[in-house]
Amino acid sequence: MELKYKRVLLKLSGEVLAGEKGTGVDYDMVQSIAGYIKQLQELGAEIGVVIGAGNFWRGRSNPKMERTTADYMGMLATVMNALAMSDALKYLGTESKVLSAIPMPQVGEAYNRENAVKYLSEGKVVLFAAGTGSPFFSTDTAAALRAAEIDAELILLAKNIDGVYDCDPAKCETAKKYDRISYSEVLNQKLGVMDLTSITICMDNQIPISVFDLNVPENIIRACSGLNVGTIIEEA
Repeated sequence: MELKYKRVLLKLSGEVLAGEKGTGVDYDMVQSIAGYIKQLQELGAEIGVVIGAGNFWRGRSNPKMERTTADYMGMLATVMNALAMSDALKYLGTESKVLSAIPMPQVGEAYNRENAVKYLSEGKVVLFAAGTGSPFFSTDTAAALRAAEIDAELILLAKNIDGVYDCDPAKCETAKKYDRISYSEVLNQKLGVMDLTSITICMDNQIPISVFDLNVPENIIRACSGLNVGTIIEEA
């Protein structure tokens, strides 16, 4: 299969790694996803990965907790997920690098844009951990930011839903799915596909976003070949 996009940023939710367990890490699920990342790399793609933290931590659940404390806890959870994915890739014989926005020399390198691009060009999968390194920013924002920094041609946004809808299909019987939608429409309608900061970064840097259902894992490869497997968010 010929790829349309060579350098991509794959954004996974932490919940995906939990599989049917709902929390923690389902290693069989992690290995399944790692297998498709390996296939994509073997087709010639350069792949960066950002993983959320929802399988471990959902943010501040009690108003007594400081928001910054809750956010840092979430960042640490993303490091655990990145390490799990790195281990699964290693098992499959695929080289990867964990680059953390919060320096943790014992578990990965401190994030550096120049090194990230170097590793991608060498064929290594780069796992971006610890979000942006600052509180008040989501892993969606981290994904958009890293995509812009590494000159990614596409963001692969793997969700538990098959695209972008005008309202929540679980609550709205008349929900309409978009095959294509512009950044501006997503912003104006405040659709919850990514946070608004993320969409703005992608719009400013002209990075298209492919939103698809990861329950069909081969969509990772199909999206990189240029097929619309869910919804494409791009300039109108």
